[in-house]
Amino acid sequence: MQPNIEVGVLMAPEFSFTLEGPYRLRATGKIYKGPGKAVLKNDKWTLWINDIEIATSLPAELEPVNYQKCSFELKDVVIGINFHWERKENQRFKGMLRIIREEDHLTAVNCLPLEDYLVSVISSEMSATSSPQLLRAHAVISRSWLMAQKEKEQKLKEKGSYETTIERPGERIKWYDREDHLHFDVCADDHCQRYQGITRASTKEVESAIADTFGQVLVYNDTICDARFSKSCGGVSELFENVWEPVGHPYLTKVIDNDKLPEGYNLDLTGEAAAREWILNSPPAFCNTHDRQILSQVLNDYDQETSDFYRWRVVLTQEKIQELLKKKINLDLGEIVDLIPVERGVSGRLIRLKIVGTKGELTIGKELEIRKALSESHLYSSAFIIEKEQKNGELPTTFTLIGAGWGHGVGLCQIGAAVMGAKGYSYQDILFHYFRGARLEKRY
Repeated sequence: MQPNIEVGVLMAPEFSFTLEGPYRLRATGKIYKGPGKAVLKNDKWTLWINDIEIATSLPAELEPVNYQKCSFELKDVVIGINFHWERKENQRFKGMLRIIREEDHLTAVNCLPLEDYLVSVISSEMSATSSPQLLRAHAVISRSWLMAQKEKEQKLKEKGSYETTIERPGERIKWYDREDHLHFDVCADDHCQRYQGITRASTKEVESAIADTFGQVLVYNDTICDARFSKSCGGVSELFENVWEPVGHPYLTKVIDNDKLPEGYNLDLTGEAAAREWILNSPPAFCNTHDRQILSQVLNDYDQETSDFYRWRVVLTQEKIQELLKKKINLDLGEIVDLIPVERGVSGRLIRLKIVGTKGELTIGKELEIRKALSESHLYSSAFIIEKEQKNGELPTTFTLIGAGWGHGVGLCQIGAAVMGAKGYSYQDILFHYFRGARLEKRY
């Protein structure tokens, strides 16, 4: 039997919603429909429906009287949080609306069956009109990732603690994962998997992809794979332990995103010279494509605002880089003298970067912390080289970052997988290309 899933969708001191159809408040059994509002103010919480205050405690659970016919809409849901496409939109959902309190805000949690959740994820992470094999591959990895997270959550509860930061003299290493969420399974944004309810139009093809792979997951040594994915690996995928906690997963290894090795390159991209040559050029790869029809399968409307994902360039002035470091990671090193690569992963992504200033120096990592520190949102990836502009030994006036790929680069490369699907590869071929040594297994 398929499990249910709890998704944190909206977090705010107050939010508005509309119950489209009859919903039962579990605590009292009373039926409500229409517009509502949840408010946390001066440490007091109130629930309003049809402008009438409803007496109930938290968590408040509103369940549909008819799961198939009822839905609820949440107003002003923030999507792409802290990314360059961040914006608000109204979103509709099937299933239960649970309202909980987390510190100084309320959280709207959507509870529904896992397979229905996947229909939305596949339509939110990419176009619902993607190729059938790409849709099936993504259905399997999204299901695998989610079930692996639920198993991991149980282990973390048993362990009782989880560290995501390592600080020692001159170094701050931090990583980000779904362990930030304590009161639901996953969030609805890119931090976990994009989930936008039934807002994104689904298709019969998406529903068929979910049905045809129903209950299928990737496994390695009988354990469900923590199947990760990103937009574009930039030509080579990265190791799990170089992005998140220091745990190796053999199925999340270095993968050249091609059916053959590109000629003329030293593919040991942990070395600075090899990484520089790789990033400054545009080697052939599945994800090295400008085919708009293929890209539209993976990139939703706001994603298509990005065109330079395979190779990109960002210029930061001396003033801007100081401002970003203070604003994004609370770091004041004075004027910035140098950015020095300390350690690169197998894809050329920076794992540790030394920032040298007139007031001191600090090495930061892992990849997302580096991406956050040097951008108003996030750099596309941490696979970049640094070029400085300075005169006669003076302080650099600009730092140019020339980079590769979009995202952390671990696991499946969505654009690469889209190209593979267009080339006629099966969803099994796609999965086994990116997840080496894994196999498919039906778990329910």
